[in-house]
Amino acid sequence: MLWGMRPNGTPQQLEARRRRAVALLRAGKTYQSVAATLNSSISSVVRWAQTFRQGGPVALRPKPTPGRPPRFSQSQKRKLLRLLERGALAAGYTTDLWTLPRIAKLIEKHFGIRYHPGHVWRVMMSLQWTWQKPERRATHRDEETIARWKKYEWPGIKKSPKSWGPSRISRRKRVPPHP
Repeated sequence: MLWGMRPNGTPQQLEARRRRAVALLRAGKTYQSVAATLNSSISSVVRWAQTFRQGGPVALRPKPTPGRPPRFSQSQKRKLLRLLERGALAAGYTTDLWTLPRIAKLIEKHFGIRYHPGHVWRVMMSLQWTWQKPERRATHRDEETIARWKKYEWPGIKKSPKSWGPSRISRRKRVPPHP
């Protein structure tokens, strides 16, 4: 077990682990054997026993997670994903590009939750959306003309491997004259 890290499991599973430790201790097991059985540290087993002695079985219950509760529920996150997947054009924007300020406005409009645009990226990361940089291209680009130019003009302009290379200067090793 890694020290200082919360073990895996739901709060209910961790409570069951603490209750099992207390039951093993009451059955006469040592702190060391209980810790080995439950794959925990001895100090945790001692702490659980002290907690049980001071507060009884109620004291072994899980404590609420500290900190501010999340603003979005899982169903709201799924709805946000559906809105984002429709595209920015469907949301009324002139380009199909999602920016953080646009997403912040979308969240406020549909969920009534205000986010500073600089913090929207946290929501996007929780949805496993990553930052993408769009390619910059001219709006009046003619793809057909570009393809034709690449196929017929560019090969004539491009330096061929035969015509370009290092100069043909001899690179003989200099041998100093004999004395």
